[in-house]
Amino acid sequence: MAIWPFNSQDIFTVGEALGIAEENTGDFFKFSLAQWKRLRYGVKTLSDLSESEIVHGAFAVLGKGSKGVSLFDPKSSARDFYFICLQDHHILDALNRDKNLGLLPLLVYVFTHELVHIVRFCNFAQRFEVTGKERDKEERIVHQTTYQILKDLSLRKMAYVLDSYENHRVCGFALC
Repeated sequence: MAIWPFNSQDIFTVGEALGIAEENTGDFFKFSLAQWKRLRYGVKTLSDLSESEIVHGAFAVLGKGSKGVSLFDPKSSARDFYFICLQDHHILDALNRDKNLGLLPLLVYVFTHELVHIVRFCNFAQRFEVTGKERDKEERIVHQTTYQILKDLSLRKMAYVLDSYENHRVCGFALC
């Protein structure tokens, strides 16, 4: 499979989708602006990813790092920072395979899914480092929460995206 990045119009859609996902996720969790500011994250597209951040079989990967306030601060003052690493090539490939998908609703789904993970990690509902059955359980919870957040969203093709990932809410496999 060819690896190609989003074009400039796609990047505009990425920004729009992130805004929609943040608004709906914040509304669901009843976050204030101050609560959102405590969640530290950024978005990388394929053009920004290192080789180790490019993966097979996922629309996005969540990376984690720490940022201190200054060079001389103790480790205990460091804050977790998350990176939503979009896999442009997999997203574009899915759109080419299934013409019923739309870039905007698919990205809203992917971002909402990753934001739910970040909220759960930052609120200590789940550890970042999990494997096996714990990871499968976390993915089911996150897919179900993502569905709850987006099920009433009036966005063209959103219902199709939600229907397409219905099985991810009930099984251990997760694509995002």
